[in-house]
Amino acid sequence: MVSQSRPQGGKWDAPEQESGAENPGPEQAAAQAAAETARRAEAAAAEQAEGDPLEVLRDEAEALRAEVAELKDQLLRALAEAENVRNRARREREETLRHAAAPLAKDLLPVADNLRRAIESVPAEAAEADARLKNLLVGVEMTERSLLEALAKHGVARIEPLGERLDPHRHEAMMEVHDPSKPPGSVAQVLEVGYVLHERLLRPARVAVAKGGTATPGERIDTEV
Repeated sequence: MVSQSRPQGGKWDAPEQESGAENPGPEQAAAQAAAETARRAEAAAAEQAEGDPLEVLRDEAEALRAEVAELKDQLLRALAEAENVRNRARREREETLRHAAAPLAKDLLPVADNLRRAIESVPAEAAEADARLKNLLVGVEMTERSLLEALAKHGVARIEPLGERLDPHRHEAMMEVHDPSKPPGSVAQVLEVGYVLHERLLRPARVAVAKGGTATPGERIDTEV
């Protein structure tokens, strides 16, 4: 505010300006405007960086859902693999138990063979003529039957393929014979019975195979295969 001094010596003093009331110059006004613009830009950038709180929460929730889905998939894969390992181990254990008797069964097969040979070596007429021989034969037959029943309880079964088509997986061809009553390639004779343990071969049946053609009367041709 302009104040006038009292006249001294008939003259008026020059008007004085109040302290701090000077108007800013153009350069100062421009600097202030630039500072205000910079402040507003920083505030806008900070607000943009912070973002909408709801949007931030949505992004975090989506990231967590993706992580949970991945972990769930990994867990399911691990559980499936563990179940496969358990099933495979159980099958192997069961298979081992099913065939655990194989070594003992193989050792008992010659005993069964010898019992059968003993039975077949006694003519029926001789057994009927001699009571003691007949009783002995009955005892041997009962022993053979008991042995075969014991083997059967553990899954051992006989292979008697007479008249069947030769199966190289279960039969061992020892020779060929002329036998018009059998089709060519079929088992004409069983030289030694075979055995299986739960469908697994313990010993192949040794057989003679019928050969095609007609034999001369009284002729029987045996040839090694």
